[in-house]
Amino acid sequence: MAIDNTKAVPTDFYKANEDFIGRNLNNAQEFVEYQRKSTIRIWYNVETYGFASHWHSALEIIMPQENLYDITVNDKTYRIVPGEIFAIPPGNIHRLTAPASGSRFIFLFDISFMTRLKGFAGIQSMLVQPLYISKDTFPLLCDELRQILLHMTDEYFGDNEYKELTILSLLMSFFVKLGQNRIDTGNLFPDVRLTKQKAYVQKFNDLLDYIDVHYMEELTLEEVASSIGFSKYHFARLFRQYTNFTFCDYLNYRRIKVAEELLIQPGLSITEVALQSGFSSISTFNRLFKLQKNCTPSQFRAKNDQPRFLK
Repeated sequence: MAIDNTKAVPTDFYKANEDFIGRNLNNAQEFVEYQRKSTIRIWYNVETYGFASHWHSALEIIMPQENLYDITVNDKTYRIVPGEIFAIPPGNIHRLTAPASGSRFIFLFDISFMTRLKGFAGIQSMLVQPLYISKDTFPLLCDELRQILLHMTDEYFGDNEYKELTILSLLMSFFVKLGQNRIDTGNLFPDVRLTKQKAYVQKFNDLLDYIDVHYMEELTLEEVASSIGFSKYHFARLFRQYTNFTFCDYLNYRRIKVAEELLIQPGLSITEVALQSGFSSISTFNRLFKLQKNCTPSQFRAKNDQPRFLK
């Protein structure tokens, strides 16, 4: 069923977001203030000012309604126009630049609970980089995904008692359609027969789920490849096609994501964080952390200590 776009726009923007009291910032990190302690925040944003470089643990989705919107992620700028969608993965430094007039919906989701769901690791591999959804990049899916997001706004600004559950179910549908589209296009493994591609997707989804649980262990390419029935060379090529990472780089990426969460927690030394993230060498941990986050673990912890509140 088609969604009426006009119903998705709240009649009073400030009343619809009346519980917002400021941005909770600590240096470049923003601690998202979800509405009424939920895991969702949706803005109908008409502001003409931008937001300086920052990051947060929330997934952010931006959907322009009127006029363009410029989004810079990791020093690359994207110009998004009405009809397009842009998703910023958790932890990515980004800057937002608004035009002199216009409007857009900004969605913020805490998806940490989803990362524990079986099969979501395959979706998460799509969220390592920003996701630009347009008629060119997702010709068969762009309009459908936009309707799902508009349905979310109807729920969020409405009075449905179960709106959070409804929105989360719509978010799951959003991800499932992205994942299914990725499989159905047949482009994941171009050298593999279409009849085998779904079986390969299942193998790699199961493997990513396994890594999520066993990242602390010593996982080698040879052993992992053998465990799912591939030679190491064939596995290495297929793994990169599926994740855009080498196996080693993905494992390190996953471990660093764990380290980020641990560093924010008090009471753990840098060495303990390294060990609990799966690194046996503190020097390797420091080097890889700085390579991915452009700062040392100690600097990351210092920047994210003692949050301050901005009106």
